[in-house]
Amino acid sequence: MTAQAALIGGVFSRIGDLTDKLADWAGNWWFLPVIFIIALLDSVIPIVPSETTVIIGGVAVATGNAPYPLAAVIAVGAAGAFIGDNLAYTIGYRWSAAFERRAARKPRFATKLTRARAQIRARGGLLLITARFIPGGRTALTLSSGITRQPRRWFVKWTLIAAAIWATYAAGLARLVGEPFKDDHTKAFWIAFGTALAINVVIEIVRRFRSKRAMEQPAIPAPN
Repeated sequence: MTAQAALIGGVFSRIGDLTDKLADWAGNWWFLPVIFIIALLDSVIPIVPSETTVIIGGVAVATGNAPYPLAAVIAVGAAGAFIGDNLAYTIGYRWSAAFERRAARKPRFATKLTRARAQIRARGGLLLITARFIPGGRTALTLSSGITRQPRRWFVKWTLIAAAIWATYAAGLARLVGEPFKDDHTKAFWIAFGTALAINVVIEIVRRFRSKRAMEQPAIPAPN
């Protein structure tokens, strides 16, 4: 038991050191460009922790460690997410011809592509918003929007809304939850991160339930 306690204590000590280091980084102006770059990359490479970075910025504001306002965290996070989503759309659009050629050869794939196009266009606005909270899901949906050649203006409008909601949620939640623990950066970060994670899990459960119901219904023709 003593060895196990020592091991657990060592793990928590390392986590504490890491969060203290992140708090030190977030206490500099240059952390804002870091948030922007990571939010952008996460839209294309879904292993980059964009939401965690935004939360760190929000916690830094909550604990008084940040030389920048909460609005700056929201602005750079939303801008990075918006540009990244549109970059993913462009990548998908560039590859759309290859998918169309495959659809021409394989009727079953053509059916899936047609259904995806109709579903995205019919429910895509809400999907783009909810997918923004799901690592990997947002990348798949933005790429699919490009592959199925969804209207660019439509996509830009909804990704702008989605990015603004996502960044405001992540930074605002961190600010709200972290403020009562302003004297303990580690506790503030983990409580904010845990709360955001729990909410994301609920969003994913609801999304899966809605997706299952949608699959059971006939495809809705895309509106003009």
